[in-house]
Amino acid sequence: MAFRVAERQEQSVVLQKVNDFKLLVKLRLSLTVVFSSVMAFLIANNGVINYWAILILASGGFLVTGAANILNEVLEKDFDKLMKRTADRPLAAGRMQVSDAVIAAGFMSLIGITLLALFNPWTAFLGTLSLVTYSFLYTPLKRVSPVAVVVGAIPGALPTLIGCVAAEGQLTTLGWSLFAIQFLWQFPHFWSIGWLGFEDYKKAGYKLYPETTDGKPERSPALQAFVYALLLLPVGCFPYLIGKTGIISMVLVVILSICYAWFAWGFYKQNDRKSALQLMFYSFIFIPVTLIVLFIDKI
Repeated sequence: MAFRVAERQEQSVVLQKVNDFKLLVKLRLSLTVVFSSVMAFLIANNGVINYWAILILASGGFLVTGAANILNEVLEKDFDKLMKRTADRPLAAGRMQVSDAVIAAGFMSLIGITLLALFNPWTAFLGTLSLVTYSFLYTPLKRVSPVAVVVGAIPGALPTLIGCVAAEGQLTTLGWSLFAIQFLWQFPHFWSIGWLGFEDYKKAGYKLYPETTDGKPERSPALQAFVYALLLLPVGCFPYLIGKTGIISMVLVVILSICYAWFAWGFYKQNDRKSALQLMFYSFIFIPVTLIVLFIDKI
């Protein structure tokens, strides 16, 4: 009986460590980043698909993204304690030492950037740029001004550019086109999340979402969300206009962008939880479907 109890306790400890690792690297976010990068690689690839290259890109991208997320949590651990959404993170909850997290981030970033460098210097540089801007520019700016959202959109869009550069070996119009799509997509995505988490962010001292003099969320970000969604209409046509994909994908991306703008307009007009949730959930669909459509139409 004592052996079984000890075995269960050991299994519980292992499961807790696995769960803590998932929280530490923000697993879902990291996998989303990897997906964007791999899809951009496939869209830009002009020859036979090299699955070893995809594995290296995915591994390097995951390690660099995970390292950036760890450093983000190291810098924000005292503020994470104040928000329901983040209070159970291992550093905020005290289940992990800061020194251990920093060491893990160091090794992950070193290995991840080395893997990206196997493609070309540009992938290593852009991977490093993404890590630095997310961890040491976006993270501290969150407590200063909503301009952090603009800064954060840069590392948020770099995965597509990294994927293209890994495939093409240089900065190309296609790479910048996919970067622009993912850059613009982030504003409606984040403003909806920012509205929903306004009170939590405010409690922790983050100034990501503008507020009125009476402490309520402003409506200007919702209008910005609509404008950025509209900008996706012409930008979504770029891959077709430069001859990298077909007209079918262009039409589908335009339709997806119109729907995005529709939800963003609803968010601006209604300015309530329901419209914010609708925009947020649609934003989760927009990028993966757009990249998949572009890839399928190309092949």
